[in-house]
Amino acid sequence: MPVEGGSSSGSASAARHPKQKRKAHSLSIRRTNSTEERPPGILRGDMLEGQDSKLPLSLRSNLLDLFGQIEREFENLYIENIELRREIDSLNERLTGDGQTIEGGDPTKGALKTKASHSTSQLSQKLKTTYKASTSKIVSSFKATTGSRALCQLLKEYVGHRDGIWDLSVTRTQPVVLGTASADHSALLWSIETGKCLLRYAGHAGSVNSIKFHPTEQMALTASGDQTSHIWRYMVQLPAPQPPPDVSVSSFVLYCVPLFDSSDREEGEVDGEGPCEVPTVRVPTATLKSHQGVVIAADWLVGGRQVVTASWDRAANLYEVETSELVHALTGHDQELTHCCTHPTQRLVVTSSRDTTFRLWDFRDPSIHSVNVFQGHTDTVTSAVFTVGDNVVSGSDDRTVKVWDLKNMRSPIATIRTDSAVNRISVSANQRIIALPHDNRQVRLFDMSGVRLARLPRSNRMGHRRMVCCTAWNEENQSCNLFTCGFDRQAIGWNINIPALLQEK
Repeated sequence: MPVEGGSSSGSASAARHPKQKRKAHSLSIRRTNSTEERPPGILRGDMLEGQDSKLPLSLRSNLLDLFGQIEREFENLYIENIELRREIDSLNERLTGDGQTIEGGDPTKGALKTKASHSTSQLSQKLKTTYKASTSKIVSSFKATTGSRALCQLLKEYVGHRDGIWDLSVTRTQPVVLGTASADHSALLWSIETGKCLLRYAGHAGSVNSIKFHPTEQMALTASGDQTSHIWRYMVQLPAPQPPPDVSVSSFVLYCVPLFDSSDREEGEVDGEGPCEVPTVRVPTATLKSHQGVVIAADWLVGGRQVVTASWDRAANLYEVETSELVHALTGHDQELTHCCTHPTQRLVVTSSRDTTFRLWDFRDPSIHSVNVFQGHTDTVTSAVFTVGDNVVSGSDDRTVKVWDLKNMRSPIATIRTDSAVNRISVSANQRIIALPHDNRQVRLFDMSGVRLARLPRSNRMGHRRMVCCTAWNEENQSCNLFTCGFDRQAIGWNINIPALLQEK
């Protein structure tokens, strides 16, 4: 989680939560450039070398690797099938022998027949189950890989921070820009189309852990490790739009090759000597400073007249924007808070904590401030967010994401199990698709019923190289409609073909 005070200078462990959260696992992609590493079957590389293929070498290698995996699966099935057939033949021989002795009128004939029938049925069922499970694994794996490559495209990288990016958000007013919050003590505003940095906020003395934009005005809310939250105004001018890139065969979306040539930067390396040289804002219009610990997140309540902040001091605070006065201190969590989120249309707040719970605070009735506790995780709840309807989606370090109905909070209506801890999630307002950022550098997309739709592509030339901290949807932009950020110091803009994803489902 984001930290208090100074920059980690590229070290992920120095900026994580004291619990020593797992670092992102290094994922390697098997390359099949040498003859020895190529799949040994019908699609061997030496058979393809003599052909005049127009596919790029990397795509051919990937195809070889995929078909090699399929061939190995079927080879294992073939071997297992032979062994099962031998067992069946052996059993049949024994049963035949037993049947000959039974002809003499053995009273156990009926019992032996029943036993034989049961054993044969068990073997038959085992054989069917083996084929069904293994072939389903191959088909589902191939389908997910193909779907994600056909529907998810990397469009733009936003590089300029000196340290990891904890949070990002998209403005709700014109002009629409992207905002990022970083452990380098700054927040940056970016042009979504060109990827250029437009403005830098440098008013905090610690890691900037969160950034959210006012619903109707050009104001931003940032939370920091310096134990304060700042409200500051911005004014940006978008650069002239660039002509669309020339899309060639090698950059066709089916293979999800980026429309630009990414550099082979080392992990954590960025272009240039430091943050982009742009106009800088250093003085906030309001400073909220009632917390006694790191402020990990902050958000605007509907209407933009109040804000809520979440802190490591185990409390969330509600402030009046105009006066900067503390209205309510929301206490009850047993350990540090990790996130807070407000409902888009109602006066509801949800706070997440390391105590494995998240709490729903209801401010719709001015005279009554009720709270409900959700207990469904076994580890830190890293984030919980509202959907447009009456649902809350929570993500946790226990590697699960759960969908809850606000009208019935006793048990989740859907549970998504993953292979890595989940960080700050987001849900698209229109299509209700959940984007999950993981510690293992992956980003996965699920629908509200828990069905996996896609995985964003990640290789040496595209995607994140360290853990992914946050996702944010931008459905007003039909092209660049999903953003991700991570501790590799960059944010990435993606094009997600949501209608096609739903059809694929």
